[in-house]
Amino acid sequence: MNTIFKTVSSSHISISQLMLPSHTNFSGKIHGGFILSLLDQIAFACASKFSGNYCVTASVDTVNFLKPIEVGELVTMKASVNYVGKSSMIIGIRVEAENIQTGVVKHCNSSYFTMVSKDKEGNNSLVPGLILKTLKEVSRYENSVRQLALKKEREYQKGIATFATIESILSSNHYNVKVELE
Repeated sequence: MNTIFKTVSSSHISISQLMLPSHTNFSGKIHGGFILSLLDQIAFACASKFSGNYCVTASVDTVNFLKPIEVGELVTMKASVNYVGKSSMIIGIRVEAENIQTGVVKHCNSSYFTMVSKDKEGNNSLVPGLILKTLKEVSRYENSVRQLALKKEREYQKGIATFATIESILSSNHYNVKVELE
C-alpha cells in the first residue's frame, strides 16, 4: 500500500483548442477520431501529472458523444483523476465547445480512460492514494468503483454463452438477428 496521497485537484488539467476545417469529417462536423486523439493526450497528461510517471492508456471505458462540435468553436477539455488502484487510474474528462462569437457553451462529450503508471523500466508503478475533499469527488470515485464491478461482470458473462442464450435470442422478437449455425 502506498503511503503517499494526493488530492484530486492536484491532477486537474485543462486544454483548449480552436477547431479548424482540417479537423472535420465528411459531414462538416469535427471528426470523432480527432477528439479521441485529444482525449488520449489529456488523459496521459493528467495521469502523468498525478503519478509523476510515464503513463499508458489501458482502456477507453466510455466515450459519450453528446453534441456535435462545429468548425470555429473553442473546445476545452477538463480532466481529473476519479479513481486510483495500485498502478492504474481512471481519468474523467469533460469536453465543452464554446461558440467564441456568442459565448454559448455546450457539453459535448464525457469520457473515462484507464491509465497505467510505468517506471523507467516499463514495469507497472505504484500511484499515490487519492484524497477526496468534496462530495462530487466522492461521487465520481464511487461511480468508478461501480463501473469497475460492471466491467468485471461483463468479462465474466462473455465466457458463459450457452445454448439457452442462443434459444432466447431465437425465440425473441426483440433482436434484429438471424442465426444460421453451420
